[in-house]
Amino acid sequence: MTDSPSFVDALRRRAHICASPACDCGLSRRDMLRLSALAGAAVAAPFLSAGDAMAQGFKGDDQPVKIGYLPITDATPLLIAHARGLFDKEGLRAEAPRMFRSWAQIVEAFVSGQVNVIHLLTPAALWVRYGSKFPAKIAAWNHINGSALTVLPEIGRIQDLGGRTVAVPFWYSIHNVLLQDMLRAEGLTAVTRGANGSIAAKEVNLVVLAPAEMVSALAARSIAGFIVAEPFNAAAEIAGVGKVLRFSGDVWKDHACCVTFLAERDIAEKPEWSQRVTNAIVKAQLWTRDNRLDAARLLSNAGERRYTPHPQQTLAKVLAATDYASYEASGVVRHKGWTQRRIDFQPYPFASYTEQLVRAVQGTKVEGDNAFLRALDAKFVARDLVDDRFVRKAIEGVGGPQVFGVAADYTRRETIAV
Repeated sequence: MTDSPSFVDALRRRAHICASPACDCGLSRRDMLRLSALAGAAVAAPFLSAGDAMAQGFKGDDQPVKIGYLPITDATPLLIAHARGLFDKEGLRAEAPRMFRSWAQIVEAFVSGQVNVIHLLTPAALWVRYGSKFPAKIAAWNHINGSALTVLPEIGRIQDLGGRTVAVPFWYSIHNVLLQDMLRAEGLTAVTRGANGSIAAKEVNLVVLAPAEMVSALAARSIAGFIVAEPFNAAAEIAGVGKVLRFSGDVWKDHACCVTFLAERDIAEKPEWSQRVTNAIVKAQLWTRDNRLDAARLLSNAGERRYTPHPQQTLAKVLAATDYASYEASGVVRHKGWTQRRIDFQPYPFASYTEQLVRAVQGTKVEGDNAFLRALDAKFVARDLVDDRFVRKAIEGVGGPQVFGVAADYTRRETIAV
């Protein structure tokens, strides 16, 4: 990718913001009703407890692994596990992963059973389980950090976003949570007035935009910035249409953006299958930590399977970043002592993070019916939404928590500094 005028012009021609009720970039009312109906049908089916399933000898090894993903680096463990045959090595059959354009699409495919292993935004997992009441659980984290707030080149600080429009990928996303935290800290108010609404000087208008549309919208200057997973931030930098104003991991240290999400029915009836799926994902994360350039090649549009449309150069800027020190020197990264990478991989789902996330989402403006959020108890959700049995066993199988830099007791303290 280059910053040539022809490339930028092409991006501008493709620019598009979906703000209509029928848009599939986020969850419209129609989406919510459809997903709730699908979820309701699934809930009516009988469930076994995992213990009963194990006692009765259910394995489910013949069930194929059907991966659903968006073309972002958050999907790296799922795609690397497929590319390197790690599911096969676990005795599983893995179909070719299916790529989706938006989070609404991937959620619908998961709820309807078209796919059975997905990466999902952690706050969206709250909505799926407690908002739509579809029984599914977080089995592992997919990665840590890996997102950024990218803005037009002339914007130098958060305050400059006042009176302008910024895109988020989904209302239920860590991106929306952290962006609103940053805006509040600078005396700005998040509003949701669509693409053509009037915006006051101290307001920032938030719109939901599919990640794949964000760079072109920024190039066309129809938005002032976006906050999203990589590699779209890196793509905007390489194209010369935007710059990183803040990395998400510099706001919430080593936060999880996307998680591995499995249906509770598969966990209950097919615990051995669930364990093997998790084993492959954990092994993929460990391999990626030590083979970042190779991972970028495998996932790129030059790779044999062309998992994503992204050039290897763009993915390498994220996965194998060598320029993070330059962001520290320029002040983009404020917390040098956090010694982070642009994206990293650590699969254990800390309870402290889930608890803090619940409280954070409850204080975040989201569109749609969000009454269910008020009833959530953070400690209960940390126990109920996450099933860490499989990931603990998988981590122990590759050398224990220390290989991922995790404490032996699988605990940590959350660090947030807006």
